[in-house]
Amino acid sequence: MFLSKSVRAITPSMTIGMDDRARRLRRDGVDVISFAAGEPDFDTPEVIKQAAIKAIQEGFTKYTSPAGIIELRQAIATRLRAAYGVQYAPEEIVVTAGGKPALYFALRALCEPGDEVLIPIPAWVSYMEQVKLAGGRPVPVPTEAAEDFQPLPERVAPLLTSRTRALLICSPHNPTGAVYARETLAGLVELSRRREFTLLSDEIYESMVYDGATHHCVPAAWPEAREGTVLLNSMSKTYAMTGWRIGYAAAPREVATAITDVQGHLAGNPNSIAQRAALAALEQRVDPGEMVAEYDRRRRYIVSRLNALPGVRCATPRGAFYAFPDVRGILGRLGAPATSAALCEHLLDRAHVAAVPGEAFEAPGFIRMSYATAFPRIEEGLDRIARALETFG
Repeated sequence: MFLSKSVRAITPSMTIGMDDRARRLRRDGVDVISFAAGEPDFDTPEVIKQAAIKAIQEGFTKYTSPAGIIELRQAIATRLRAAYGVQYAPEEIVVTAGGKPALYFALRALCEPGDEVLIPIPAWVSYMEQVKLAGGRPVPVPTEAAEDFQPLPERVAPLLTSRTRALLICSPHNPTGAVYARETLAGLVELSRRREFTLLSDEIYESMVYDGATHHCVPAAWPEAREGTVLLNSMSKTYAMTGWRIGYAAAPREVATAITDVQGHLAGNPNSIAQRAALAALEQRVDPGEMVAEYDRRRRYIVSRLNALPGVRCATPRGAFYAFPDVRGILGRLGAPATSAALCEHLLDRAHVAAVPGEAFEAPGFIRMSYATAFPRIEEGLDRIARALETFG
C-alpha cells in the first residue's frame, strides 16, 4: 500500500523505541534498568485519581468543547496568573490530549508549506518530525556544551530568513537539563519582535529547577512578547500524569481559535475524564515539591557517579530530570563502540541498562539518562554501566 512522502520521512522516536526494547526484554524475564523514558516514576496523586473516578461515576464521559471544558481553561488561566502574573482569558487557552498535540496543532495553525522553524539542538526527538509533518522545514540552531547549551541570539540571527515562521525553545530543557538564562531569552524575545517570528515556548518542565535556577515564563517575563508567543505546557511531568494525556497551549485569541479548529477536526476534544482529573490537580493546588526534591537528590548522585567513570564528562543539569553525559572519551577506545548509538545498544545487550543515544537529539557523542526512576535502581544501573565500561581498553 502507498505511504505518503511525509510519513515515509519520519524518523521513529528513539526514546520510545529504546523504552519499548527494555519492556520486551523485561517480558522475557530480563532485569532491565531503564534510564530511557522521560516519565515520572511517582504515582499520580490520590486527589487527582479520585476526581477521575468521580467523573466516571457522574457520567462525565461525553464530548466536551474542542478547546476543553471551560472550568479547566479557567483554572489554567488562574494558575498562570498566580504563578507568573501573566493574564490569559479562557478563550486564549486550548486543552489538548498531551503536550505533543499542543505543539503540532500550533505548528499546523502557524506554518505554510516550506516555512522555517528554528530549533536549538540538541532537541527533543519529536520537534523536527512535527515541523516536517506540519509542512515546515526544521532549521537546526547549534548550541555548545561549554555554553550550557544556551541558544544564544548571535547563533540564531544568521539563520533567520524571510521564511522564518517560528523559533521553538524549551526551558528547562530536554534532553540537556539546561535552564535558559534571562539574558538569553531576552535576546531571543528582541529578535522575535524585530524580525517578526513567533516564539513557541515549551515550558513542560517548569516546576523542576535546582541550585537556585529560575524558570522564566516567556510571556510573563516579557509582556511585550505575549502577542507573539505560544506557551506550551502539560500536566504530565509536574503532576505525574503522563498517561492521562492532558496538555495545553496559551496563545493570542486568533491563534488559540485556530488551534481549537485544528483540534476539532483531528481529535475532537481531549479526554473528558482526564480533564476533570487535571482540574482537580489545579484547584487542589497539588504540590510537586516532594517529588522535585527527590529528583534533586538523584540528580546530584547520578552526576557524581557519571563523572567518576573514565572517559565520561557530565555537566550538572539545573532543570528537568535528565543527565546528558558526554561519552566521546569512551568511543573508539579498544573494544569500545564507535558511536553513542552503538554504545547504548551495547549497554542494553550486555549490562541490561537502557539509555537514549545522543543521535536521537541531533547530538552524537552524548547519551540521555533520565533520573526519574527509583534511587536504588539508579545505583544498580550505574554499577552495571561501570562494569560494562571496564571491558574497554
